[in-house]
Amino acid sequence: MELFNKILKTAVEGGASDVHIKPNSPVVYRINSQLVETEMAQTPTQDWMDKVIKEIIPEHFLPRLEKDREIDFSYFLEGIGRFRTNCFQQLGKWCLAMRYVVAEVPKLDSLNLPEVIKSIAEEPRGIVLVAGTTGSGKSTTLAGMIDHINSNMKRHIITLEDPVEYVFEDQGCVIEQREVGLDTPSYEQGLKHVMRQDPDVIMVGEMRDATSFRAAMSASDTGHLVMSTLHTIDAPQSISRVLDFFPSDEREQVRKQMVGTLKAIVVQRMAVREDGGVVPAIEIMINTPTITKLITENRTEKLHAAIETGTDDGMQNFNQSLFQLVKDGVITKEEALEKASNPQALEMNFKGIFLSEGSRILN
Repeated sequence: MELFNKILKTAVEGGASDVHIKPNSPVVYRINSQLVETEMAQTPTQDWMDKVIKEIIPEHFLPRLEKDREIDFSYFLEGIGRFRTNCFQQLGKWCLAMRYVVAEVPKLDSLNLPEVIKSIAEEPRGIVLVAGTTGSGKSTTLAGMIDHINSNMKRHIITLEDPVEYVFEDQGCVIEQREVGLDTPSYEQGLKHVMRQDPDVIMVGEMRDATSFRAAMSASDTGHLVMSTLHTIDAPQSISRVLDFFPSDEREQVRKQMVGTLKAIVVQRMAVREDGGVVPAIEIMINTPTITKLITENRTEKLHAAIETGTDDGMQNFNQSLFQLVKDGVITKEEALEKASNPQALEMNFKGIFLSEGSRILN
């Protein structure tokens, strides 16, 4: 395990967010969104990987690994930190993808997020979704929102995670963190029983299927705040993704239920800062009467326009977020254009041309 520990220690010291290990290949780190090969004297072998896998995977997960050939779990190395770990096979050989989880729970004020995120976290009930691609900082933002509630309110918070990432200490709130596979056999089972545990806030690590979203709507209907993540690229796609969880003959009914429970969707994309590191570009959709009407009438293609024109309600799209980051000197124009949903419109913004496209489309 000496080599394995050295790999993780070097990753943390070098500022890596992710570690990729597979047999007979150099170890690869992800640093500031870029993949970097290491030059270690020893290259992991298949025998070495087999020994590491048996050593780091919790014993109760071994039967699942044997059956499914892949598994998620949390690994903690004393003196180094916690890693969200996925063990999987490719070409019949074990591989590891490990995400370093910073030990300190992040404060919302340190995450470069709009102030409206605090108001969203303070909602007494409803569904809040944090969306984005892998590595976009969804879990960090969700942890920051939970910490904000914990620091400023008195609520009972229950999390269902696969695996647990940030570990919270009770402040104003009482928090219980349940890990799938360790504390509950599945998300479905955990969600089935969570309502009997007197929660005010339920945090679900990922919204994966119709069962989990039905449970979320049911919980929010009865006065609970439900927070979760989705793997989507923008807010309108998030609506479509949730509806796709359900059979076609149920979607209209789900759509009507959704507009009564959804509070907000926050979507993130990571951009590289001028001074190094990364910063999130943020799209925010809040369920205003206009958004409700568009979702109810299945006019999701107009949600982009409603977000663009909803700044007074705290909404913003990616172009607006990226433009502000460039204006503040945080990222370059080139980086903004690369991350933009509509690069042509953003290019015009940089030239001082702002067209009220959103208003025209809505009218």
